[in-house]
Amino acid sequence: MKPATLKPEHWAVDAGDAPQAVLTIPADSKRERRFEISCAMTVALSGAANEASASAWHQMTVQADGAQQWQRRVPTQNPGAWDGLDYRFTRTVPVGRGLRLVVSVACLGVRRRSLKIEAEEI
Repeated sequence: MKPATLKPEHWAVDAGDAPQAVLTIPADSKRERRFEISCAMTVALSGAANEASASAWHQMTVQADGAQQWQRRVPTQNPGAWDGLDYRFTRTVPVGRGLRLVVSVACLGVRRRSLKIEAEEI
């Protein structure tokens, strides 16, 4: 349990249009922590309706401490605007251990727009 005097931890990284984001939460030698983790990416799809945009897709892969947590690939929709994926999960971080989160984006026929990871202690 978190002592009342400690403010909940908040960690975040904004990777912009990069293909990968990494967030490393350092270890705490005194207490176990629990985080709600949010991963989000967006892509832009040209407004031109053509064969390339009809087969466009985007994918996000989430890894926590080297193990794949989640992956999804979907057709990109909404020409002329943006589309995206997001994933939320909770993770307990034991005393003396850190947490490394890696989110990777792959896409075809679209432009990467944003990639963010946030971890909020709960």
